Amino acid sequence: MVLAAGSGALAQAWSSMTPQVSVGSIERLDDFVSRYVDTRPIDVWLPPDYSPAKRYAVLYMQDGQMLFDASQTWNKASWNVHETLSELMQQGLVQDTIVVGIPNNGKYRYSEYFPEKYLALAPVDVREDYVRRAQWGKTLADDYLRFMVEELKPAIDKKYATRPEAASTFLMGSSMGGMISLYALCEYPHVFGGVAALSTHWVGRPSAWGAPEKLQNDVLPQAAFTYLRKRLPEPGAHRIYMDHGTAGLDAIYGRHQILVNGIAHELGYTAAHWQSRVFEGTGHSESDWAARLHIPLTFLLSIDRSTEPLVRITPYCAAACTYPSSP
Repeated sequence: MVLAAGSGALAQAWSSMTPQVSVGSIERLDDFVSRYVDTRPIDVWLPPDYSPAKRYAVLYMQDGQMLFDASQTWNKASWNVHETLSELMQQGLVQDTIVVGIPNNGKYRYSEYFPEKYLALAPVDVREDYVRRAQWGKTLADDYLRFMVEELKPAIDKKYATRPEAASTFLMGSSMGGMISLYALCEYPHVFGGVAALSTHWVGRPSAWGAPEKLQNDVLPQAAFTYLRKRLPEPGAHRIYMDHGTAGLDAIYGRHQILVNGIAHELGYTAAHWQSRVFEGTGHSESDWAARLHIPLTFLLSIDRSTEPLVRITPYCAAACTYPSSP
């Protein structure tokens, strides 16, 4: 197994074996060929009662190697998304959904996951240094989005009983996977209806470049914030969930997330379409994300959200701080 430097979920070579799951089933699309990115397998999780007679929402998830089968991951941990989503569906809390796991590209994870239009807004010297050191000279994020939108999504909609409209098509990722997922929503708001970005790695720099406290910087985050202020979808039609912990690598995200929350507030987002949470004492791992996965899944995929308690967009919100519906 080849590992490359990454933040949180290390970039690792995908397994040649289809992941094993305890509920539902996985169909592997081997060697999915793209004009834009390197060939890779795609893992599609189907719920236990999957039937072509029904129609399903689709959740596209980044770092697909880490989603289902801990026996295949570098750290022996996974999101166990199949278990959480299946339980929520059985309880009638979320709509019928299939999951498309897209593996990262190992060495070129940062090339595909760091948004190109963020980099374009950074000073030239910072941009060139980042492309050289973190992306091995290749900036591939826009091509990665074209792969998802122009090739993967049409293939999934053709093969499976999906609801292809944006309102039923969602994105999720953590760390750099959260960053590229939010970028995809901004670039293709007519394709995707919502995103969950957990432990978003705003600093943009690989953890291999130094200890967490040495990753603090403002240049790359400010470029991201400039982009988001101009390109976040208009409030009302999309659901955006963001969170972070307070331990380990996640400890450096708080001050950046405060600014992102402020941008959302300025643009008119309300709790019905934007949720930002902080999970005290949690870190930057699949186990941390798995433990709270039910929260973003319910926010994105719930059938009836009219009675959900509102979470005010505040500069720093505790994990479960709820407020009355009045502003």
